[in-house]
Amino acid sequence: MIADDDHLVLRLARDRRDVRAAQRLRYAVFVEEMGADGPLVDHAARLEADAFDPIFDHLLLVDTRRDPATLDDVVGAYRMLPGDRLGPDGRFYSDAEYDLAVLRASGRRLLELGRSCVRRDYRGGLAMLHLWNGLAAYVADRRIEVLFGVASFPGTDPARLAVPLSWLHHHCLAPPALRVVARPPARAEMAILPPDRLDRRAALRAMPALIRAYLRMGGLVGDGASVDRAFNTTDVCLVMETAHLSARGRALLARGMERPA
Repeated sequence: MIADDDHLVLRLARDRRDVRAAQRLRYAVFVEEMGADGPLVDHAARLEADAFDPIFDHLLLVDTRRDPATLDDVVGAYRMLPGDRLGPDGRFYSDAEYDLAVLRASGRRLLELGRSCVRRDYRGGLAMLHLWNGLAAYVADRRIEVLFGVASFPGTDPARLAVPLSWLHHHCLAPPALRVVARPPARAEMAILPPDRLDRRAALRAMPALIRAYLRMGGLVGDGASVDRAFNTTDVCLVMETAHLSARGRALLARGMERPA
């Protein structure tokens, strides 16, 4: 997959070096910027890793002008796990925070998304659009029916996120057939404020750009947030049916189908 800019190449990770380059980018974003930590974070090598990395596909946006030997050539990343890759006892990353029973029981083609990030000096341009196009191609090629994954608010105090969390609960709650449920003890209620005390613009302004993008594509949220203290975030689980994507989402998917993989 070739991105529109001739120095940006969009492709799946091909080897261990590529995965380490994605982990280097994740360290810069999630550890250095957001204060995350975890048992497999390698501070000496500046790598943010976890036990799920070997089974995920890693979508990379590579700047060919940067030296691959430094591991700093990957400027955008997404990781993706098709449900049919799991064995009968296999677990998704999101299982640690959410009960995914309704998705498993659906019998539909599932894709878990996560670890979406872009290097700081590439934000605000086309980098995220390139990653969305690559994701659309991946989804179309595998005939995915339901996408899901956790997306994060910075910080671990849900009370400080009362406006956006409440707005998501009251206006974007997934139907029962797709409504994953946050697990205790990390579960936090989202309906902190009543609907009549919420302002849509204020709620959207308080949301990270990635969550707003999912909502524009037709994303819905599960029941409850999950406080991830190791990652220094409050997470919500977004769920999207590809058959019910918004016009923007359908356009991305169609564009992805036209791009060679």
